[in-house]
Amino acid sequence: MSGFDKRREGFEGKFAHDEELRFRATARRDKLLGLWAAEKLGLTGPAAEDYAKAVVKAEFEEPGDEDVFRKIRKDFDAKSIEVSDHQLRREMDDLMKVAVEQIAGKS
Repeated sequence: MSGFDKRREGFEGKFAHDEELRFRATARRDKLLGLWAAEKLGLTGPAAEDYAKAVVKAEFEEPGDEDVFRKIRKDFDAKSIEVSDHQLRREMDDLMKVAVEQIAGKS
């Protein structure tokens, strides 16, 4: 194997590892966000856990975070929960940082 091939393999391995970490962090963020939103919606126990799972599942509807944002926004609007778009997006950003820290702590 040439030096170039080894280097390419190294980059491919790092890319795959980084993508796996990004996926895990996003799933963790979505669960944390779902639990946060469930609390705002007045859900507790198994109902809160089920809601968090639904938020994680919403992530797979399309690339990016808009599907998750729209789900929670729609649910908040249906229950007249007063959370601005800015607050919701800020919570998403803050929880992504928490999720990354939690994932990094386990690696």
